[in-house]
Amino acid sequence: MFKSFRKQEGFTLIELMIVVAIIGILAAIAIPNFIAYQAKSKQAEAKVSLGAIFTSVVAFNAESNPTTFDASAQGGLSRIGWSPSGNPRYSFWYGNPAATRLASTTGPQAAVAGCNAHQANAVNPAVSSTSGFTIGANGQIDQDAVCDEWSMTDQRRLNNDQSDV
Repeated sequence: MFKSFRKQEGFTLIELMIVVAIIGILAAIAIPNFIAYQAKSKQAEAKVSLGAIFTSVVAFNAESNPTTFDASAQGGLSRIGWSPSGNPRYSFWYGNPAATRLASTTGPQAAVAGCNAHQANAVNPAVSSTSGFTIGANGQIDQDAVCDEWSMTDQRRLNNDQSDV
């Protein structure tokens, strides 16, 4: 009878504990990296949308040949021809000459206080003038107290004014 127990093959408790410890170490390394990659992919929405707004403003000014980048002086911000699709995570701003919201967040991120409002940024405020413009995006990508803020100038210079990653 004892011979039958000795011939049984399987894993010992020690071997199973070692495997569980290795999986735990790999998970401890992989999960934070995955969360960071996920947050960076959410930031792509701001980058792509700011690029689209930039293109719309430049195209509008090329077609209408105005003397200013102030879209309100040329018939309103709706004339630049940009609107977001889906449920944006960011609020987008264009100055005319004060910042005006082009689109606001509509998803669960809209409930985070302060991220759906234009943050006055001394370096790159969302303004427009006769010589240029700056557009902005504010959003919440990970439900903490920090908002993710982006801006783009008329020279197509993209700035991450405050990172939420």
